[in-house]
Amino acid sequence: MLGTPNVGDAHDIPSRVTVVAFVRPQGNVMHVVLRVPLEAMRDVEFPLRAQGFLDIPKSDPLLRQAAMTWLADYLALYEGDSPLAAPRISAIRVSLPSDRSFVTYERALEHLRAPALDSAVDLPWTQAILDVSLEYAITSDSAHFSIHPSLAHLGVTTSTSLRFSPPGGTERAFQYDGDPGLVRLDPRWYQAAFTFVKLGFTHILDGIDHLLFVLCLVIPIRRIRPLIAIVTAFTVAHSITLAASALGLAPDALWFPPLIEVLVAISIVYMALENIVGARTDRRWMLAFGFGLVHGFAFSFALRESMQFAGGHLAMSLLSFNVGVELGQLFVLALTVPVLAFVFKHVVAERMGTIILSALVAHTAWHWMLDRGSALREYRFQWPVLDASFAVSLMRASIVAIIAACALWGLSVLGGRLSRSDVNRDVGVEQ
Repeated sequence: MLGTPNVGDAHDIPSRVTVVAFVRPQGNVMHVVLRVPLEAMRDVEFPLRAQGFLDIPKSDPLLRQAAMTWLADYLALYEGDSPLAAPRISAIRVSLPSDRSFVTYERALEHLRAPALDSAVDLPWTQAILDVSLEYAITSDSAHFSIHPSLAHLGVTTSTSLRFSPPGGTERAFQYDGDPGLVRLDPRWYQAAFTFVKLGFTHILDGIDHLLFVLCLVIPIRRIRPLIAIVTAFTVAHSITLAASALGLAPDALWFPPLIEVLVAISIVYMALENIVGARTDRRWMLAFGFGLVHGFAFSFALRESMQFAGGHLAMSLLSFNVGVELGQLFVLALTVPVLAFVFKHVVAERMGTIILSALVAHTAWHWMLDRGSALREYRFQWPVLDASFAVSLMRASIVAIIAACALWGLSVLGGRLSRSDVNRDVGVEQ
């Protein structure tokens, strides 16, 4: 311990750090160009001149050490499934906070190769910007690459803007906060599918409001056929609005997401109250369809920020997310239905248990509704202007409404046929 250098906290953790990164494979080299605030390089005592100005010529060795310790060591790049070896620093410099060269990769690289700042520049070290160019050895620039950036340690909140430029392809932009995990820069279709199936599955398990809604749907249901009809109606409905939102057919007003959150809470309260007063299971599939349209928009808000990781597989990622949501719902139902059956058979009477569980759910959702309603009132609603833009929006909404109406009609026809088959089967059994 005595022989270990003292690396105590030299500086406070910055409250917010913005990282700009460019990733470009060229030939046998992967270029990674980074821009971060110098104050994020903690535990490094940079040489200073009078009044706290950075001594730029004497800082170069420490800049390289800080870049390797705080940046390169937290970047894991992969060519296919093989991790790339540690990089080398090809260029590094300190920049003024007013510099605007990191708009494109070419300008950023040109800026890094330009002469360093004059030693007489009065630059407070807390306002300095660190620009770094890293080079990784690769076998081919046409391979599929991935990156696992773990740069959240740079600040209390770390936002990253990452751009990947494949050779001869279209630049892809990623915007995320914290550590995103493994990012497939150019994912194959099955990689995108697996990512979004997992995302949909975990979203259901993390979304307590969606779980409570599903619970309210199935509390009074014991037969398999009505349960299948309810789950199918809910699935079809939220698939419609989820796809519509992902394709840009949903309203983009600021008040729309909080409005949907309020409607989700209302849907839970309504279903819970219906369970208490006595649910009509013959029309429950229609309620599941109607409220499923609302929940689909709520699902889309979780999906919207993740679509940037889909690469060129938008449709596949959308379908996979929906599959993940359904798998999550089926997993919850597989656990919930047997537990409810056991409780109602051995612990409490079914009617009393239904009232107790529904009352608890209604109490929780009621508070959500009030809290979310208060947040919604903070937004200012403005009546739309009757212009061409409004006409286009109205046309998009009409398309979604027509699709939903056709789906509802199809489900009703299917339900009618199944009901007639049940009646004919019962009549045959009686005869």
